[in-house]
Amino acid sequence: MLDLKLIRENPEEVARRLRTRGEEISLARLLELDEQRRAIIREAEELKARRNEGSKEIGRLLATGREEEARLLKAEMARLAEQIRALDEHLGQAEQELRELLIRLPNLPHRSVPVSAKKGDKVVLREHKEKPSFSFPVRSHIALGEALGLLDLPRGAQIAGARFPLYRGRGALLELGLVQFMLRYQAEENGYEPIFPPFLGNEESLFVSSQLPKFQEDLYFCERDGLYLNPTAEVLLANIHRGEILQAEELPKKYAAFTTCFRREAGAAGEEERGLIRVHQFNKVELFWLSKPEESYEALEQLIRDAEDILKELDLHYRVTLLPTCDLAQQAAKTVDLEVWLPSQGKYYEVSSCSNCEDYQARRGNIRYRPEPGAKPEFVHMLNGSGVATSRLFAAILENNQQPDGSVVLPEPLRDYVGADVLK
Repeated sequence: MLDLKLIRENPEEVARRLRTRGEEISLARLLELDEQRRAIIREAEELKARRNEGSKEIGRLLATGREEEARLLKAEMARLAEQIRALDEHLGQAEQELRELLIRLPNLPHRSVPVSAKKGDKVVLREHKEKPSFSFPVRSHIALGEALGLLDLPRGAQIAGARFPLYRGRGALLELGLVQFMLRYQAEENGYEPIFPPFLGNEESLFVSSQLPKFQEDLYFCERDGLYLNPTAEVLLANIHRGEILQAEELPKKYAAFTTCFRREAGAAGEEERGLIRVHQFNKVELFWLSKPEESYEALEQLIRDAEDILKELDLHYRVTLLPTCDLAQQAAKTVDLEVWLPSQGKYYEVSSCSNCEDYQARRGNIRYRPEPGAKPEFVHMLNGSGVATSRLFAAILENNQQPDGSVVLPEPLRDYVGADVLK
């Protein structure tokens, strides 16, 4: 959520930066409501001051036996109280509408984010390794997974519906091995505190993380319990310190959480989206930081490197891309994606989005820190990134390590988890 004071003091600049996201943004009604709210508050405070003085005067009149004057003044104070009640009701309505407009505004893009209305206008920052080359016809992860008994997509669909994958045999061990490897690596090598959170979140948690109200239709909702299935562990981690004031020496806080994630994913359904490319249920290790504001962009670079470590350890070719303004999530001020190469399609697919949300989520969750003892609390900056999502990573491992005989050589860090060096 944006700082209302910032909007009030810099409306043209805020509107200009918001429009770089490719949306038609008008702040006129919001500014009008803000002025109304402040005018009502001023008027109500004046009336309350008169009421307080009147109450004291009634006491003085009664003390001196001037009962008729006291009665008339009481009648005037009753009319004043009615005016105050009407103003308070009007104030509540104005504040509610103002809040509804404010919470739907996206975050301001950071000035380093390229401005574009085309999602394809991402900037490639760097690549790791060369693309693999093959001397034989490349098979897709679907063909490899089915031939090797790792995936059973038809039975997954039979159980839950399309885009709910079923892993079996060494495929199940590989999927769970990826989770264990990534979580342990981030804890042991990069200093994250491992978290195993609930897989469900309440409405307030989804609001703080910014999935609600905008992305209501993309979420799985358990109506009986009023709980949402977790779409990403960012939702859960963003709420660990909700309503708290942290001390400066506690920052940065670095969490790594495993969750299964659930998304309706109503996107493209073409041939290239089959298999594990776009699914409703997937596993992920999420990286999450709470940082001092002046350190958050340095923290973002470190978070990106921590996510890259996983792809390097698995010896995969990937690229790092900076997203343009039009492709930012509502809460993000800047996002950098890690994309793996799928040889069967000759395309890159995102396996990690690393974002600095600055104080956008912290304002929603009232998460602050005290810069020094006795200082006024300030909002923390919050950052998140997949470290990484397993489904497309699983696909990339199969496709990039396939052999002419249809077998797949496993990356060395995963072999103990799977109990094999080669899948055949």
